[in-house]
Amino acid sequence: MSLANTIGTQAQAEETLAAAVDLAQNKWGERLLAAYALGSLAHGGFRPLVSDIDIGLVLAGPLRPGDAEAVDDLRSTIEAGGKPFSDRLSIFWGSVESLSGAASGGRFPPLDRLDLLQFGRLVAGRDVRSQLPHPTREELLVAGAQFALWRLDRDDVAQLLKDPAALLRSDPKTLTKLILYPVRFLFTARTGEVGRNDVAVAHFVAAGESAASELAQLALAWRSAPPVPSDGDAIRAIDAGLLALYREFLLDHEARLRACGRPDLADAFENWRERLPT
Repeated sequence: MSLANTIGTQAQAEETLAAAVDLAQNKWGERLLAAYALGSLAHGGFRPLVSDIDIGLVLAGPLRPGDAEAVDDLRSTIEAGGKPFSDRLSIFWGSVESLSGAASGGRFPPLDRLDLLQFGRLVAGRDVRSQLPHPTREELLVAGAQFALWRLDRDDVAQLLKDPAALLRSDPKTLTKLILYPVRFLFTARTGEVGRNDVAVAHFVAAGESAASELAQLALAWRSAPPVPSDGDAIRAIDAGLLALYREFLLDHEARLRACGRPDLADAFENWRERLPT
């Protein structure tokens, strides 16, 4: 049996998504206006080894103090059920008002709101996307930069960036995300579109052949068939392309953030770049 089969299939991922929607309907009843599949289950590219199950819930406003606890309970219940991918459930939620910026609360960052608007697949309720504004390019840039600083500018990530063999020994999700995150952020910043892995890699490669673009193409393939930890060619490709990719990403965003009036974030990116391994 293959590793992918031991983890689960896309059909099983859809079953886990449906179970989460059923729980949401039981918790919120008529307050659940709409539930959407997001991410790779909505726009394609789902890979059992590395993909998350992303779900978007739109509740009737105003949001209530107990809604956040209900979302946490939903996530815990799904994970405790032990279904395939149950530990990879990401829940984005809010009301029409909170997604429109007219009210606070919920969790639906601009990048995920863009995904909802462009690719969300309605799985329950009625489609409310016509009531939602499109995130601005500046919102997408700032949100992506803030996420990158939180997720990637960390000591544990820095250790992997400077040690290709250690990165290759990590799990396939960590391996591919640490390579493809910068590619996706660059794509969104340059186009204003959702950074789907395949489209973002194609766009990055079209800009010119380099060790970084070769690595991006390899990482896209590794989402389905990761290399073995002893693969010398893979280690050499990471060594040749990874830090160059991060430098391109950081320099690009540093300039964009200064141009849009966010010197705080630009300085954080400059500091991050200066601390990259040489």
